[in-house]
Amino acid sequence: MTNTVVQGLPRWSLAVPPLALVVLVLSWGRDLGTILLILVCAGLGAAVIAAVHHAEVVAHRVGEPFGTLILALAVTVIEVALIVTLMASGGDKAASLARDTVFAAVMITCNGILGLSLVVGSLRHHVQDFRVRASTGVLAVMTALVTLSLVLPTFTTSAPGPQFSTAQLAFAGVASLVMYGVFVFVQTIRHRDYFLPVPDAEAEGEDEEGEEAHAAAPSSKTALLSLGLLFVCLISVVGLAKTVSPRLESAVESAGAPLGVVGVVIALLVLLPETVAAVRAALRNRLQTSVNLALGSALASIGLTIPAIAVASIWLDGPLVLGLGAKEMVLFALTVVTSILTLATGRATLLQGAVHLMVFSAFLFLAVSP
Repeated sequence: MTNTVVQGLPRWSLAVPPLALVVLVLSWGRDLGTILLILVCAGLGAAVIAAVHHAEVVAHRVGEPFGTLILALAVTVIEVALIVTLMASGGDKAASLARDTVFAAVMITCNGILGLSLVVGSLRHHVQDFRVRASTGVLAVMTALVTLSLVLPTFTTSAPGPQFSTAQLAFAGVASLVMYGVFVFVQTIRHRDYFLPVPDAEAEGEDEEGEEAHAAAPSSKTALLSLGLLFVCLISVVGLAKTVSPRLESAVESAGAPLGVVGVVIALLVLLPETVAAVRAALRNRLQTSVNLALGSALASIGLTIPAIAVASIWLDGPLVLGLGAKEMVLFALTVVTSILTLATGRATLLQGAVHLMVFSAFLFLAVSP
């Protein structure tokens, strides 16, 4: 019986992580035939669902905003490892992989995840409330991080092309790490109350969820088990995404699309757990949790990736292209303006979600057809 609880967890949630890891081991380094490709895709989807479940168990134990922070950090740390691995084996072809993946993560989180959460939440609850002070503050940090790390390299002159010099890259890495560290301190200690769900919305969500929302917090043992299984799931998600990437690259080349599409698809796959978690929170009328996940993931992606790439560049061969093109800068500027107008009100409607999803659709379309 799949609903039987073991250690406070459903049996399927205990079985999926090791099975996904087995699929990863069996498929690693092999050419994917039809059957193996199906198994990899099935394992990827199951790992995403299990990751969201275990993230919610941990979040229920530690409370907000620590739960969303744990999921964002876990996904980003493994995403960084994937980027560095692909860059180490990709040569000059991977020179812009970090830029493409990080920028894709920003667009996915700030427009895709946020927009989808606003739409599904508004369709169910009409109007949803969130905290302006937290959301606008995070947006300010995200804007500064992207500008310092991905926009400035296009205009600096110390190194040829859209690249940082060694000193500039070191400064960008330190600045990113410091700003992200300050954000984590503010979110978890100094102004933790800013990032908690709005009380009225939380109460409404509890009424709609019934007994599940009022369930007792899991034990420390169960939460630690879920935390370990969460990392296993995320390792499987990233590993299986990397396994699929050669087939993806071949498909992109056959279609005549830019290689930057590969970074977009990898970011989409890696961010699936956060997307599902954010949408489920919005359906429960806890939009602040969805906003924390979306913007917090964008900050984690930049704040951890740039310092890691700066350190990895010491031994990585080939150029490191970080500067965005004109098209990407326009999309980023549009995202910032739209996000300011959305987050400054403290209330979200269907219209705002539709605008964010349209910007995200434009990003996807222009990535395939530049």
